[in-house]
Amino acid sequence: NTLTMSLSLLLWLLGLCHTCLLIDGGNQTEPEYYDNELDSIGARILTANSMASEILIEGDILQTRTRIPRNAKCRDNCLWRKASSGLVLIPYTMSNKFSRSDQDEISRAMKSFHNRTCIRFIHQNTREHKDYISIKNRDGCYSSVGRSGGRQILSLNRTGCISYGIIQHELIHALGFHHEQSRSDRDQYVIINVDNIKPGKTNNFQKRDTHNLNTPYDYSSIMHYGKHYFSQNGKNTITPIPDASVQIGQRKDMSELDIHRINLLYHCHRP
Repeated sequence: NTLTMSLSLLLWLLGLCHTCLLIDGGNQTEPEYYDNELDSIGARILTANSMASEILIEGDILQTRTRIPRNAKCRDNCLWRKASSGLVLIPYTMSNKFSRSDQDEISRAMKSFHNRTCIRFIHQNTREHKDYISIKNRDGCYSSVGRSGGRQILSLNRTGCISYGIIQHELIHALGFHHEQSRSDRDQYVIINVDNIKPGKTNNFQKRDTHNLNTPYDYSSIMHYGKHYFSQNGKNTITPIPDASVQIGQRKDMSELDIHRINLLYHCHRP
């Protein structure tokens, strides 16, 4: 009897531990659908952001109370201001909850803009800079779009967001850009497969009335969703036209068109 009770208790504990692992793993008990690194990253981010306390649209865009600027069509009130030097100075603060290696990775992503655009991320001076980005270790990876005024949050959760390409992606949102598949002309380049999207998630695929700066659609943009984002059945939620085998999106580095559009939007003279 004692042996039987001990075995029963052991089996019960093993079952409990398995359940705890599933919970600690981000509640990812449903199947995950991805066939490349981007889809894997996207699944992790979207799972984390689904539990965020903020109101998010398109998966990782923080909805502000005032307005949602249009992609690459911000009016003057949502663009960051250019200094007399011709540089666009964007003040920021960074939480001390980040480790030294986290801070180094965030700084490295910021410097990638310095090397290729007129954007400069600078430390906030409370006397001079009333509008600034506050980089926090919060409950997901997300940012508002464009300059929203005052202190605006850019969240980079330490458990899944401290990655060069993810940081670039959120910073580009803060500069004033939505996702690539939200473009006004996207239906010429991709098919949104509504039947494959999880119930209640179709609003993440809204098309926006964008001015695209006379630049072509960019499948390789760091701002593009992966093929399986928000999939409920393992099938594509986004299919490229005309070749369905084309890879879309990535989170390794800004594409040449990403850089070009930033320079166009802010009237940069590329260094």
